[in-house]
Amino acid sequence: MAAGSDAGESGSFSCAKCGKQAHLQCPKCVELKLPREGAAFCSQECFKASWSTHKSVHLKAKVSHPGDNPGEPKAGSTKDGWLYCLRKGQSRTPKLPHFDWTGSLRPYPISKQRLVPGHIDLPDWAIDGIPKIEPNSDLQHHVEIKTPEQIERMRETCRLSREVLDAAARVIRPGITTDEIDAVVHEATIAAGGYPSPLNYHFFPKSCCTSVNEVICHGIPDARKLEDGDIVNVDISVYYKGVHGDLNETFFVGNVDEASRRLVQCTYECLEKAIAIVKPGVRFREVGEVINRHASMSGFSVVKSYCGHGIGELFHCAPNIPHYSRNKAVGVMKAGQTFTIEPMINSGVWRDRMWPDGWTAVTADGKRSAQFEHTLLVTETGVEVLTARLPSSPDVLPWLSSS
Repeated sequence: MAAGSDAGESGSFSCAKCGKQAHLQCPKCVELKLPREGAAFCSQECFKASWSTHKSVHLKAKVSHPGDNPGEPKAGSTKDGWLYCLRKGQSRTPKLPHFDWTGSLRPYPISKQRLVPGHIDLPDWAIDGIPKIEPNSDLQHHVEIKTPEQIERMRETCRLSREVLDAAARVIRPGITTDEIDAVVHEATIAAGGYPSPLNYHFFPKSCCTSVNEVICHGIPDARKLEDGDIVNVDISVYYKGVHGDLNETFFVGNVDEASRRLVQCTYECLEKAIAIVKPGVRFREVGEVINRHASMSGFSVVKSYCGHGIGELFHCAPNIPHYSRNKAVGVMKAGQTFTIEPMINSGVWRDRMWPDGWTAVTADGKRSAQFEHTLLVTETGVEVLTARLPSSPDVLPWLSSS
């Protein structure tokens, strides 16, 4: 692609690459009606040298303002900004994609990306959807031992994350949409001074994940109303004071059948049993053995495609912690490490399928799935659950209130 002429009526714009007077403008920016500032160049050479980074502004414009793109519905139409999310980072369409759906659930329209106030500290993907530090960090290959100062920030952020999940739990009922749950999560996070970590992470369009019925994980909040008898997992991650906190729970919507209740309770028990073995010297691979044993004894299966992960100043890093047996996870637990355990348990087969949106993972047989997650700190003598339930947490897990 070559830059076009006429960067401005007076030629007063500076080159986005070298700062010299600019006379050329990116044609794609013109097409998308983006501001000339940052889209003007002094020469084809500067334009070509900037292309690899400059093109991200086009993608951001499409993600942030889908209704402004050619051929897509404008705001104020009957859709009023609601469009199906197709592949991450790509355009959206009002048409339901053709797909061999495994269960009864279907994607509903999603609303526009929610705004974040200027005073909130942002992770490096917040603007253009692309994590920069995380993929190339040494912490993808070795497990960080946190300093006392890092641990204190983790405690604070994880408590905030718990409070946000509790806010979401209080509004879950038949008739509410998962997009309305996302709005609660977004506002609670922003009000506390945090950033919702999933928002624009690899172009994920929402501030939390909501996974209903056969959705295993990474469900996108949308316009579907929760129905009596559904189960829904809400996955919260918050970025605050330079670190991330991560947790999720699966909730009952109205009157849920006994099979679903057993699935959700078993999944909670899988996480609790896994946490109970965490201490220095334990192999990471043992987590999967404990979880798989309890799930299989209850007649359920363990998802293999997704695992627990290290967390801290990076959203995802080493170690990887599989939840299934006979896994090949490397390493042993040491005091000062922080990571998540987040078993996903299916009522049918363990295999998963991906929806056309590039995010929503569902069970291959359309049967239900449940998940629970905590962020954990390995201590000198055992484990501290950084995202533990608080005295103020809503009483939504029946087996806890009856124990």
